[in-house]
Amino acid sequence: MKLERVFQNNEKWIKDKLSNDPEYFNDLGKGQKPELLFIGCSDSRVTSEELMGLGPGEVFVHRNIANMVTGTDLNVMSVVEYAVIHLKVKHVIVCGHYACGGVKAAMQSADLGILNPWLRNIRDVYRIHKTELNNIDDEEKKYDRLVELNVQEQCVNLIKTAAIQKASRERGLTVHGWVFDVNTGKLIDLKIDFENILKSIREIYHLD
Repeated sequence: MKLERVFQNNEKWIKDKLSNDPEYFNDLGKGQKPELLFIGCSDSRVTSEELMGLGPGEVFVHRNIANMVTGTDLNVMSVVEYAVIHLKVKHVIVCGHYACGGVKAAMQSADLGILNPWLRNIRDVYRIHKTELNNIDDEEKKYDRLVELNVQEQCVNLIKTAAIQKASRERGLTVHGWVFDVNTGKLIDLKIDFENILKSIREIYHLD
């Protein structure tokens, strides 16, 4: 791909936006009030706003390998804090996807260098759900299920944070777990039971 094409596409995009709404960029410059924080995978096939049919200004986005939410990652924690405390988003979404390279790599025993500590977090998910996963004979189905369980555990990690707990109590913020099927384009709601998870971990992780 020639980079000149990117700038040509940008010029066309500007013209298209202005033809539909002459004030489009003026409105963008006035600030942002997104209602959604989307935590997704860096995979080039997962395009966050586009797959939801949304545009600039409607979603605050963080992406990393395998859509992880770890308490020691200052990047994702800063994004969560800013989106929840300052932008006051109403929904926080962790969105994984089938055919995730990060999750697949974590299922293998290969030494992947600097990726090892990152993938260890996904291997921890496997360890927590080892009994269920080891009872799945079909490797592809096991792989898909680990994608789903990884999303669930990242939602749990979010619910452990003070920012999420406070916003949930004060204004009803909710955490959601979704999976994007790259083979069909469908978004699948895993229907994470936010309230019950919050209740079950409150004894240990409750923060005032």
